[in-house]
Amino acid sequence: MCLIVFSYKQHPEYDLIFAANRDESYDRPTKPAHYWAEHPQVLAGKDLKAGGTWMGINRDGVFSAVTNYRDLTAPPVVGNPPSRGHLVLDYLIDGGDPENYLKRVTRRADLYDGFNLLAGTTDKLMYFSNRQNRPVQLEPGLYGLSNHLLNTPWPKVERARADLDLAVRSNEISEEVLFEILKNDIPASDDKLPETGLPLELERAVSSAFIKTDGYGTRASTLLLIDKEGLVTYTERLYGPGIDHEKETKRFEFAVETENV
Repeated sequence: MCLIVFSYKQHPEYDLIFAANRDESYDRPTKPAHYWAEHPQVLAGKDLKAGGTWMGINRDGVFSAVTNYRDLTAPPVVGNPPSRGHLVLDYLIDGGDPENYLKRVTRRADLYDGFNLLAGTTDKLMYFSNRQNRPVQLEPGLYGLSNHLLNTPWPKVERARADLDLAVRSNEISEEVLFEILKNDIPASDDKLPETGLPLELERAVSSAFIKTDGYGTRASTLLLIDKEGLVTYTERLYGPGIDHEKETKRFEFAVETENV
């Protein structure tokens, strides 16, 4: 993912309101959200190049998502770093206490390029970045994450958080409201752009919540809602190169099978 905003235990109906955009090269092979044949409890899209995923949930209400940490001025990882998408997939397969999982990730975090990882259930939600190397348990609240640390005030993060905050406070939570937050394609002004090592024109192009460039852009928007009764709604809207109208929408509902949520 490249933009995630979520409300955690703030709403009278939902313990989790989670909205995210996946930005990726248009030519990277991908399978949309589905239950995996090799791991039937896992609901997620699949990166067909490296075999992992960027976001997903399993039947026990265990969910996870990853974003890249973008700093092109940092020295690259030596060798051939493993895919960050397997950090999500491994947790969805094995489940368990997210703090213990992230402690294990910490021990090998320097093998990976920069990343941010969310993992847990609505009972215990954790965040970890290998640019901080310290797992953090999240308190109820409103959060935003892009290609820097959690709640870094990049313009698109601040804008999406403000829009989600308004929707939560006014109790206007619907799929269309959340998708509209993710479809904002207004770039930040140049004086507010982060400096991540990209050329100015490209930094400007990727500063909006919804990205459209010739070879790279928002491939999917995904919503994850978990209500207080443990009902999960997972909705993925797919987009094609350079367009902002959906190609396909996939929607899944299920009740969690354990007491995790």
